[in-house]
Amino acid sequence: MEWLSAVSKVFFFIAAGGVLGWYLGGAMVGVTVAALAVVFFWSRQMWRLEHWLRDTSDSPPDVPGIWGEMVARVYRKHRSAETTQKRLQSTVDYLLDSFSAMRDGVVIVHGNGAIRWCNEAAQRLLGLQHPQDIGQLITNLVRLPEFNEYLDSGDYAEPLVFETTGGTRLNLRMVVTQFSDGDTLLFLSDVTEVVRTEQMRTDFVGNVSHELRTPLTVITGYLETFLGDVSSLPEPYARGLEQMAGQARRMESLLKDLLWLSKIESTEHRVKNDQVDVPALLVELADEISSIYPDRPLQLEISCQEGILGEYRELYSAVSNLVLNGYKYSGPDGRVFASWRAEAGCIRLDVVDQGIGIDPVQFPRLTERFYRVDESRSLASGGTGLGLAIVKHVATAHGAELKIDSKPGQGSTFSLIFAHTNKR
Repeated sequence: MEWLSAVSKVFFFIAAGGVLGWYLGGAMVGVTVAALAVVFFWSRQMWRLEHWLRDTSDSPPDVPGIWGEMVARVYRKHRSAETTQKRLQSTVDYLLDSFSAMRDGVVIVHGNGAIRWCNEAAQRLLGLQHPQDIGQLITNLVRLPEFNEYLDSGDYAEPLVFETTGGTRLNLRMVVTQFSDGDTLLFLSDVTEVVRTEQMRTDFVGNVSHELRTPLTVITGYLETFLGDVSSLPEPYARGLEQMAGQARRMESLLKDLLWLSKIESTEHRVKNDQVDVPALLVELADEISSIYPDRPLQLEISCQEGILGEYRELYSAVSNLVLNGYKYSGPDGRVFASWRAEAGCIRLDVVDQGIGIDPVQFPRLTERFYRVDESRSLASGGTGLGLAIVKHVATAHGAELKIDSKPGQGSTFSLIFAHTNKR
């Protein structure tokens, strides 16, 4: 090994100095001179190495022996690190160039909340300025409560949609990604047209539903008048009028659900601070169900007396939809159970039926408007196809999670899970 060879040479040089000194009549003087020469030589090489390490851009010094090997190894590692750094910098430059060319806004934020970099789209969407705002806290520059609360929460599982202030109001969708070193990457998309289109659709449904109620009420009134003395009508006319009346009632139910869903959507993001006694709500619902299904009363299991903060009518609507669905799909002898209980970190409402069950592949679409797992069976039951859509929006408005557990032929369990922070 190189270091053994170097040590051997040192001892040999000192020994040779001692022999020369002994020959001249002073062995210790010879050893001392040789040792000082070795120290001077090594100090000289150390100085040359340290001088080169201060500025590795210069050519490495030409030193002999083990010092030359040390310089060669340091030089190779330096070149390797330099190549790696250039490659990483090239990658970073490529990513920043790619981000700069994006139509969506990109902001890189330090772990302390200070802006590290942003592209032109982010400057336009958030009103930032580059490079003046570099190093500034983003929460000081974007003064929107929901924006700041979202970043401070640390929970970025769902994107944030918010509206900017100023002359031109924009609806932005923000996705946040965190890095291992604490930096945060913000992606911002302009979804103004999407939000406006959705609002137009909601307004259209609400307006059309309102406009249809009056003519439908007139039609229903005349049908009830004609069917008041159905015995005097020819059988074909009586059958036709009865079918028309049935479809009119179904349309009334559909319009009612559409209007109710539109109202829930319009107030979905409002703070709901009313105290709702959920156990009392379930008891009231059980009394109503007993008049509809007297032979199959709703079975309750209330093991928790805590209520939640919310809106009573919306919650009643959601729970009643779940319970009535359970009856519709449980057959003539099927039972429906509802329970209200506390668990670690949450309170949950479970509605369990003994119905036909649902294939799990259908779960993602169950809460879509007018989606039906079995079209013929749903039409026969008289449903509007909006029940679970209403449940989903009520759950969202109350910060709850809707979970579904079901298998074909084994019944279904629909659960509304409320965080303990929402209890009264």
